Amino acid sequence: MGSSILSLIYLIGSVTFILGLKMLSKPDTARKGNLVAAAGMTLAILGTIFLYTSNGEHLHNYGWITAALIIGGVIGVMSARKVKMTAMPEMVSMFNGMGGACAALISVVEFNHLIHRGAGGQITVGQSSDKLLQQLLESRISELADTLALNLNTDLRGSLLIILLGLIIGAVSFAGSVIAWGKLNGSIKDFSFKGQHILNLVVMAVVLIGAVVLILQINEKVMATAVDGHSALAGLQVLFYLVLLCSLLYGILFVLPIGGADMPVVISLLNSFTGVAAACGGFLYDNPVMLTGGILVGSAGTILTILMCKAMNRSLKNVLIGSFGGTKAVAAGGKEQGAYKEISLSDAAVVLAYANKVIIVPGYGLAVAQAQHACHELEKLLEEKGVEVKYAIHPVAGRMPGHMNVLLAEADVPYEKLLEMEDANAELPATDAVLVLGANDVVNPAAKNDPASPIYGMPILEVENAKLVIVNKRSMKPGYAGIENDLFFQPKTSMLFGDAKQVLQQLAAEIKTVS
Repeated sequence: MGSSILSLIYLIGSVTFILGLKMLSKPDTARKGNLVAAAGMTLAILGTIFLYTSNGEHLHNYGWITAALIIGGVIGVMSARKVKMTAMPEMVSMFNGMGGACAALISVVEFNHLIHRGAGGQITVGQSSDKLLQQLLESRISELADTLALNLNTDLRGSLLIILLGLIIGAVSFAGSVIAWGKLNGSIKDFSFKGQHILNLVVMAVVLIGAVVLILQINEKVMATAVDGHSALAGLQVLFYLVLLCSLLYGILFVLPIGGADMPVVISLLNSFTGVAAACGGFLYDNPVMLTGGILVGSAGTILTILMCKAMNRSLKNVLIGSFGGTKAVAAGGKEQGAYKEISLSDAAVVLAYANKVIIVPGYGLAVAQAQHACHELEKLLEEKGVEVKYAIHPVAGRMPGHMNVLLAEADVPYEKLLEMEDANAELPATDAVLVLGANDVVNPAAKNDPASPIYGMPILEVENAKLVIVNKRSMKPGYAGIENDLFFQPKTSMLFGDAKQVLQQLAAEIKTVS
């Protein structure tokens, strides 16, 4: 009866994951989708704790399980409540890395279970004659050797393959996510050296060769240990942990040279890695809800990675080996530019107040200043004066996929006001004024006009097609890709320097005085 109820709980959990993921596709239902999926996961966890049985026995160590749940829950809730929206990409990376670490640790534990379970009937030198006789009688090695070997051939190799997949993918995801977390918060800089790609290939080759050797030798070594008592497992364990260490090293080397505007792609890719690693755990435990969750995360992360690459007009291979946004990009941004012109707050307020249509382009500067609420207030104030206001969202604006959508949803900006890049570009020629808030690379015309630019070919928001462009930035410092923005020096563009939140609040005050 308990197993039937548990199967039903797992089915409900799987359905909630699917529904939650569907709801996450729209900002207006994303919060509810997150709660639905969380409820399904909570139900699955409780069902596993209280209803799961193996060989007629329930789980043990309830004290450790409860303590882990409480500690992890408290840390998770406190971190989520205290995190600033500007630090959300770092938190996503860290949480994603924790998922990869869990998958890798599961593989470590299950590998040790596997080899000791397979060699469980081994005869150890030095046992008493009574115990030796008892073990011989129980295992019936002489009669069942062929059957045991057949079982090992079919069971251990398949299980070990899943264990190694979870280990390698989980370790790469964990190490890569930690490096991504450090790069996003500024504590780790982009770093590459001559021959790094070759070193990456060598490390990955060691990982793959080690995994193949483990799979080929697992049956022979475990069988030898079970029959003659000579421990042949030490070599397997050393090789297994070598694969783990090399996987961690590869995760570090894999992410370390990648920077700039490629970080949203890297986050999506690492997220898909974690999902695949979790799915391996589902295979290993024959757990449908774990398998479903892992497959959903892995497939969604993969699809999102592909979409991010398309949004940047670049292949995934180019992202992973091109070091986009690093030192090469900085060097490419040194061409001579003309002069830029500034606009005063009062003049900007008049332009916006008397416009028929205004499009706001949010960027990372908006997140840094926590200005999403002030932006929404400005939007409502303009609409009271009869101005049509919309938002243009670039797929890779910010530091993670959907960063701007999350910011604006937090400020209760209506979803129908958010325009995707293609729709926004179609409306920009008929727009009187564009207000760019901290966006940089995603509005840089060099992506269309300068073949020498490292972002050449990346689809952008074509704000230069509007009648007037007002750009709010703290300074003329280049964006995350490290190159100058040609938009800032065009005749229709005016610069409005300052913190985004303060500027928006001052703009709102000025607009109220415009009759």
